[in-house]
Amino acid sequence: MARKLLVISAGVSTPSSTRLLADQLADAVGTGVTARGEAVDVDVLELAPLAASLATTVTSGVAPADVTAARDLVASADGVIAVTPIFTASYSGLFKMFFDVLDPEALTGVPMVIAATAGTPRHSLVLDHAVRPLMNYLRADVVPTAVFAATEDFGTSELGGRIRRAAGELAQRLVGTATVAGFGGPTDRSDAPRRSGGANDLGAVTPFAELLQGHTGS
Repeated sequence: MARKLLVISAGVSTPSSTRLLADQLADAVGTGVTARGEAVDVDVLELAPLAASLATTVTSGVAPADVTAARDLVASADGVIAVTPIFTASYSGLFKMFFDVLDPEALTGVPMVIAATAGTPRHSLVLDHAVRPLMNYLRADVVPTAVFAATEDFGTSELGGRIRRAAGELAQRLVGTATVAGFGGPTDRSDAPRRSGGANDLGAVTPFAELLQGHTGS
């Protein structure tokens, strides 16, 4: 059975260096998986066309059909590549908004490569001080090698080496049986949280007026 690899790109331009890096990583993961005698199906999820729908989901709590379909892709993925452009020294707002509307268990135990693009190498630590903590919070299984690419890095052997190393780490997890749901890993435990494409539902919210009812402030 082919593994399902989901590539999430938060690039906002055309052509997009973020999408270019995402495609290079996906190709390298595909090579790594097939070299191990397995197959992989790749889906690409561009977040830019979802921007208005994501804003609707955040402000109304109701997900349009395209956001629901995107959630389902995440919930069914065996592995994820997540790539964001760097804006103002962190991941883009579009990137964060997408992960904000996922079910809290949608990425539990899922192998993941994180990557970022920027115009300058000064932002190279963003992956470890911003993106990796976000994915750790969501309990994704982030591989040790993250891939940062400044504009000047494209086409260099150094970037190619980082891509191959990160892709190899993800490919190893995809064909292994230790962490992938459906293949006997930890997420198959009977007491493990179930992944779903549902919303980040925090349950019923008690209005402040009700919480403060009878409180005089003294």
